[in-house]
Order: sequence, then C-alpha cells, then structure tokens
Amino acid sequence: MGTLTLRAAAAVVLLASQAHAQVSPAGSSAPAQPARLAVSAASSVPASDIALVSQIAAHLAQAKGVRARFTQTQTLAAMKAPLVSTGSLLLFRERGVIWQVDTPYKATWVMSDAGIAEINAAGQRVAGRNAQGARGAAEISKMMRAMLAGDLSALYSQFDVEAHGAPGHWQMRLTPNQPQLAQSIRTLQMSGGAYLQRVRIGLANGDVTQIDFDGSTAVTNLTPADRALFGTP
Repeated sequence: MGTLTLRAAAAVVLLASQAHAQVSPAGSSAPAQPARLAVSAASSVPASDIALVSQIAAHLAQAKGVRARFTQTQTLAAMKAPLVSTGSLLLFRERGVIWQVDTPYKATWVMSDAGIAEINAAGQRVAGRNAQGARGAAEISKMMRAMLAGDLSALYSQFDVEAHGAPGHWQMRLTPNQPQLAQSIRTLQMSGGAYLQRVRIGLANGDVTQIDFDGSTAVTNLTPADRALFGTP
C-alpha cells in the first residue's frame, strides 16, 4: 500500500469514527448529542444532507473502537489487473488506527495524529518512509481529532458532502473543496449502516481503491498487543 493510499485510508477510516466522541458516558442511557456544525462552513450543503450526516454520526456512536476485516481492491491506471489485499484493522478513537495486511504479504501500519509508522517483521517501529506523506497524515489526523469532538465543520471545511439514505443504510460522497487536497483525491464514497461497510477512493491520477469491511465488532478496551503497537503502556 503506497503512502498516498495510506493517507486516504487514514482519512476515511477516521471519518467513519467522527461520532465516537459523542457516546454517552459508561452506564448512561442518555442519547448521543447531535454533532455540532458551523453553519458558515456548510452553507453550500443542502439542509437535508446536513441533517442526515448528523444522524449518521449519531448512529455510528456506539463504541470507543471497532475491529473489522477488510478486502482492498486497487485498480491502477497503469495496470490491467487489480491488486487485491486482505487483512484487519482496529480503529480506536483515543489512539488511531492499526492497519494489518495479511495477504498477499505481511505488513502493519499504525496511523495517528503523529503520522504513519510502519512496524517491521521484528516488531520494531520505523518512521514513515515519506516525510511529506507523514506530515500530511498528521494534518488529516488533527482535522479528525476536531471531528472526534463532535465538530463536523472540520469535515465541511475540506469536502463538499452529499448524503443519501437513512442512518441504518446510508451513502456519502465527499468531493475535496480545497485545491491542495484535490491534487491527490478526486472523490471519497462511503456506505454503511451501524458500521462503515465500503469505501471507494478515487485519486486524481485515475487510480481507484475500494475497501470492503466485514465482521465489524465494537471495541471497548485495547489488548496488551494493541497497546504495544500504538506505543502506549
């Protein structure tokens, strides 16, 4: 997986977690609070779409984290056959994302607001090979951290958003509205229900990456192995 695809994947997976910070305290039956949205940041977005995005966020707010299996299919403009990989991921609101590829090769990446770190075969953490890409991932993660506080204006400041369906079965299309982001990403399409089920990333160079998630389960606490990968005690 290239650095650009990792940056896009980090953005998309963290977008899917934007509502997790709205979960009520443990043991509380109070409903999640509606996500805050600066009207000026979404002035060009239809009110119905704004309402649905807020409902989707509230619907997703069920856990501190999510584990899932994934199948990633990359269709590259320069290649006739798609590249398919499978693996697992852990999204944890307070830490970031652990992305583990099982086939056709073994690889582990940890994505957080500090950037992207690769875990080598010896279990050692190595810095992202592309410094610019790591800085980009850090910027994306900083934006997502604001969204984790329930501020959806961070989303609308980066993307034009179209939303369709209902909280239990929805589709979203994100189009970058910032020139720098548009240089690398053409569109992001997401669909799901209680969890994110599919992401389709269209890059500006014509490459397309589709990620299908299955077996999603809620995560409340990190395992010792998870904490080791995140580099936390």
